[in-house]
Amino acid sequence: MQVDTLIIGQGLCGSFLSWNLLRAGQQVMVVDKEKPYTATKVASGVINPVTGRRIVRTWEIETFMPFAVNAYREMGTELSIELISQCNVLDFHSTPENKIAFTERLKTETEYLSLVDEKKWDSLFHLQFGIGEIHPCWLIQLTDLLSAWRKKLEQVNSIVETDFNPEDVVISAERIQWKDISANRIIYCDGNAGATNPWFQLLPFAPNKGEAIIASIPDLPRNHIYKQSLSVVPWKENLFWIGSTYEWKYEHANPTSAFREKVEFQLQSWLKIPYQIVDHMASERPANIERRPFVGFHPLQKNIGILNGMGTKGCSLAPYFAYQLTQHIINGKPIHPLASIDRFKNILSR
Repeated sequence: MQVDTLIIGQGLCGSFLSWNLLRAGQQVMVVDKEKPYTATKVASGVINPVTGRRIVRTWEIETFMPFAVNAYREMGTELSIELISQCNVLDFHSTPENKIAFTERLKTETEYLSLVDEKKWDSLFHLQFGIGEIHPCWLIQLTDLLSAWRKKLEQVNSIVETDFNPEDVVISAERIQWKDISANRIIYCDGNAGATNPWFQLLPFAPNKGEAIIASIPDLPRNHIYKQSLSVVPWKENLFWIGSTYEWKYEHANPTSAFREKVEFQLQSWLKIPYQIVDHMASERPANIERRPFVGFHPLQKNIGILNGMGTKGCSLAPYFAYQLTQHIINGKPIHPLASIDRFKNILSR
């Protein structure tokens, strides 16, 4: 079988890349073994325009967020499902310093920040130092996206469900051969596996671990995301996703009792309404030291590419850079210099 592009992985990056390439008339084959817990499946699916204790705008959010919102809407229309909805963050200040920081930022950041009528929330939460609102924030139905797009790939015979071993790939200057599939190029969208990929393992990957609790909170309205150290996010089947940690040193990628105890302690001191924990998940994220994506083709092997390293901002970054990589392939357009792996040309050329 002959295709234009062989894509390894069907997470958020692999899904958007295959979607863009197919829309551009390319023949693709995605290789992916479905797993219960992956970085995308465990993620909250939130796009938040500001970040950190200083509440600053995330990198180029003015470009990435509107692009992502449009891309999720377009894909949802194609798949006949709703993939994105606005769901603003209520930021519950846990210290006087948090409240001061928010109030100071509000003086200059009126586009994304505003005050809240705190009386509306007094019956649901123990309010310590007030609430601020972050808007617009967006909630992506990630599990629905992965499932629906996988079915679409199956319908057009563009996915192979199997484990992928890089050693099975035969590479020449002209072609990529994997089993019975011949391709013009191969692009790795393989998440944490990228850190051990023989072509890209020299990139500064820095995987971290995230854990999340799934809980039933029947009396909590589902039209907001609630944040106080942890985030409480509307999830599927009338449940809430609660998390997440960012652990850089960890013994294993499994759920831990320490995280569950931390969540329960926080919920008991924060919520005035009952809740019930129904699941506990964990996964590794393909983050990196620079906190900028890895996008482009290997300097020594121009038909081997990568779309990876989105870290905790994957929901806002993946749609944009999947499109940009597609335009690079088809029309030779440049990749954002802070995302292009050309910035590691010397390292990758060793």
